Amino acid sequence: MIDNLSLPELVAQMFVVRASGCLFDHQIRYPEWEPTASKLRYYLEKLGVGGVILVGGSAAELAVRSHQLQSWAKFPLLLAADIEEGVGQRFGGATWFGPPMAIAEVARQDAGKADRYAEQMGAVTAIEARAIGLNWILAPVVDVNNNPDNPVINVRAFGETPEIVGKLAAAFIRGAGDHPVLTTAKHFPGHGDTAVDSHLELPVLPHSPARLAQVELPPFVEAMAAGVDAVMSAHLLIPAWDAEFPATLSRKILIGKLREELGFEGLIVTDALVMGAIANKYGANEAAVLAAEAGADVLLMPLDPEGAILAVCEAVTQGRLCLSQIKESVKRIWKAKIKVGLPISDPPQPPLAKGGSKNLASIKSIDLNLLANPQARATAADILRDSLKFGGNLPLQVPKPPENQLLRNLIVVDDVLGCEFLGNHTPAIALPEQFGYKLQLIDDRTGTIADNADNTGAEHFSPTLLQIFIRGNCFRGSAGLTEAAQDWFKKLLKTGELQAVLIYGSPYVLEQFLPHLPPNIPYVFCFGQMPTAQSLVLEVLFGIDAKGNA
Repeated sequence: MIDNLSLPELVAQMFVVRASGCLFDHQIRYPEWEPTASKLRYYLEKLGVGGVILVGGSAAELAVRSHQLQSWAKFPLLLAADIEEGVGQRFGGATWFGPPMAIAEVARQDAGKADRYAEQMGAVTAIEARAIGLNWILAPVVDVNNNPDNPVINVRAFGETPEIVGKLAAAFIRGAGDHPVLTTAKHFPGHGDTAVDSHLELPVLPHSPARLAQVELPPFVEAMAAGVDAVMSAHLLIPAWDAEFPATLSRKILIGKLREELGFEGLIVTDALVMGAIANKYGANEAAVLAAEAGADVLLMPLDPEGAILAVCEAVTQGRLCLSQIKESVKRIWKAKIKVGLPISDPPQPPLAKGGSKNLASIKSIDLNLLANPQARATAADILRDSLKFGGNLPLQVPKPPENQLLRNLIVVDDVLGCEFLGNHTPAIALPEQFGYKLQLIDDRTGTIADNADNTGAEHFSPTLLQIFIRGNCFRGSAGLTEAAQDWFKKLLKTGELQAVLIYGSPYVLEQFLPHLPPNIPYVFCFGQMPTAQSLVLEVLFGIDAKGNA
């Protein structure tokens, strides 16, 4: 079958382009990265790209979207998503788990339970992915997050030691492995001990080969032993292995280490080629050529898909790249497509628009009843509940403020415009409101305390519930406390206004607060930030059940 493809068709199979999960062009949120419907259809139908990575929209929308894309495609598509915390992390309505580090916290107390949780999480993610037409899970993260200042991995990791990370990642892979989806161990050879966000610039991992073999590599070895289908490269410079090229563009690393030393035979996929660590230095098209030369099978999210395909084809015709290597990559890609049930045929069938329908023939009909069933949601809640941290005088006794004073629910976020998990209906806002708290919402761009706070004299004393939503997020470059969060915490302690502290997201933020928090003041920490996490935290704080009853 491979021999029947032209060079452009072969090369196009190596590319996975990004697209919005929403159905209409006016819903596109990132037009620089997400093509319009006509452009996307051109990539799939005319160029024959091998896959699409999807972001945004609801699970129900994506079920329609995935069928639409397969119907446009010249060849059956790998449809991927970064669903490290379950399908609901990216697509509303499906099950949204807490971040993997929550399961690592459970493992501190009960390793067996944590193992079962990770396996259940993998199974639910796989089932729900298939239910909406996805067949490639870009998870699990197997980086060892042993650097608290890591801005990009943070709670996405399964823990801080290679032993825990390897064990839980392998359990996730086993859980997903019972279903026709691909799993992906990322980011090879390990992005955990960095303090630079590779979405913005190139991090350097300065460790010796001995240290890399001891800490960074073991979780990848366990993931491979568990049957992971793909390994994603990291945009990292590792001088001990290659002083010139980052891992994504290094043949010494992708072929020399991953293929030859570790014996990995599955798909090697790059991290997104639009990320600053690669694109800023090498350029969009040259980066794709260098990644292919290095041994990558799948080139993820090129900024200019058509230009990148042409650049790789030109590299083959000029002798920079061997045609045999391209064919080997496409063989691995098609083997993966066959594994997930895609109808690879010889000769390839035309897209649906031209009368063909085999791209959809063996894809099972979508069953939305498989999404967010009670057992899946209960498992997600149990993981969050079992990983809660709390202390101080609990439950909080809500005071009755003097006349002319209000109870204040002060919520601090790092990006108020990006908080899809907050709204007037969500527990962090709605439950305190039932107790008489008035909302005040702050982020780092809303100005200084002087711009937002009343006079701090005693006559304006306002008992305050401080809720902080901070975790490592891509493109922000920081995983720790924002200036706004630090300033408000200090101010509320100084004035005596602080009633309780609730932290959602990074445990490293909790560790920064605890040494300064008086022992009587209640605190509750949860790894998750979604409404389920908010409910669990406030239940502990107020001593109520999920319906608000004391």
